[in-house]
Amino acid sequence: MQPQAGNRTTVKGFASKRFNRNLPLLIMFIPVIAFFITFRYIPMLGGIIAFKQYNLMQGIWGSPWAGLDNFRMIFQNPQTLQIIRNTFILSFINIVIGFPFPILAAVMLNEVRRVWFKKSVQTLLYLPHFFSWVIVGGIVVTLFGAQAGIVNTVITALGGEPIQFLYRVDTWMTIFFGSSIWKEAGFSAIIYLAAISSIDPHLYEAASIDGANKAKQIWHVTLPGILPIMTLMLIIAMGNVMEVGFDRVYNLQNASVSDVSSVISTYIYTVGIQGGMYSLTTAMGLFESVIGLVLVVLANAAAKKFNQSLW
Repeated sequence: MQPQAGNRTTVKGFASKRFNRNLPLLIMFIPVIAFFITFRYIPMLGGIIAFKQYNLMQGIWGSPWAGLDNFRMIFQNPQTLQIIRNTFILSFINIVIGFPFPILAAVMLNEVRRVWFKKSVQTLLYLPHFFSWVIVGGIVVTLFGAQAGIVNTVITALGGEPIQFLYRVDTWMTIFFGSSIWKEAGFSAIIYLAAISSIDPHLYEAASIDGANKAKQIWHVTLPGILPIMTLMLIIAMGNVMEVGFDRVYNLQNASVSDVSSVISTYIYTVGIQGGMYSLTTAMGLFESVIGLVLVVLANAAAKKFNQSLW
């Protein structure tokens, strides 16, 4: 029994030394914990509004209980069902179209050997990420406006008829997806470039000795090397399938394309903030969050079959 007591004392002493050694890091982590508790976890309690007939004067706890009535109103209203469908379609297509672009940009930049050219292209690719969607919306209107847009000005100068780019569903969706890719692809490419830089250079040398050209090296070395990061980014993207983003839609939408541009975020703003129907929009937001959680779990389960899961 005595050796076991000695072992416990040794383990306890090691744990104490380890704690003391990491104490500065733990103290630095306190603001992060405080931030998430204050701005992420405590606001979750507001989700109870979805199950109440919320009234500002009565407050959250004083408002009468409504049960699942708000959710029934959502799923019995054809307009809200259309909004949910629009959100899913726009976000899913955006993932399908936009997900490969950062990977392609990172792979292409990694193959550039002239440092000045590489840095110049990187700057041009990253810069749009720091523009607000108000600026991006202004650029889109400047380019594709019906009357004074640059593109229509050129078309008119060449003898053609102006095209209503922002008032037709097909061209609006093309501009919407194109502007999203232009704004975010460059910044996402940073993550993939960092992952590529961690690949062992000897793997490329071995592939070159075996006769693999650049295309085969990318396919058999680069892409497998960044596969874990690709999986992580895809799982995160799946969690945001029901969240198109308020800014990008609000700054590009108009009444002519409202049938496809009305999404959950704009619905919450219009009905909840402007209309004061807090319970209904909280129920919509809670539904959006639950769907996102389910999709993240399903995406992680699928990734687990390829040994690439997060947990």
